[in-house]
Amino acid sequence: RRNGAKSATTKKESMEYTRSTVAGVAGAVLVPVAAVWMVSAAGFGSAGIVASSWAAKWMSAQALANGGAIAAGSQISILQSIGAAGLPFTAKAVLGLIGGATTSACCWFAK
Repeated sequence: RRNGAKSATTKKESMEYTRSTVAGVAGAVLVPVAAVWMVSAAGFGSAGIVASSWAAKWMSAQALANGGAIAAGSQISILQSIGAAGLPFTAKAVLGLIGGATTSACCWFAK
C-alpha cells in the first residue's frame, strides 16, 4: 500500500506538471497572436488606420494636440507599424515568454 500511495502522488504531480506545461505552451503561442489581433481590432490595419475606428479617433485627437502632426516614435506610430507589418521577432519572443510563464504559473498555483 505504501508504494501504491507513493505512485498515486507521483501520478498526481505528473498530471500537474503536464497541465502546467500545456498551459505554458498555449500561453506562449496565443499571447503574441492575441496582441496583434487586439492592435488590428483597434483599427491599426495593414493598409493604414481604419476610418471611424478607435485608432482614427485617437490619431485625430493626438494630431489636434500636436498641431496636425503625429510624432515619430509615438504610441500611434508604433501601433500602426505593428498593424502594418506585425510584431518583430524580439517582441514575439518577449510576449511569448511572458504569456507562457504567466499561464503556466496560474495553472500551477490554481490547484
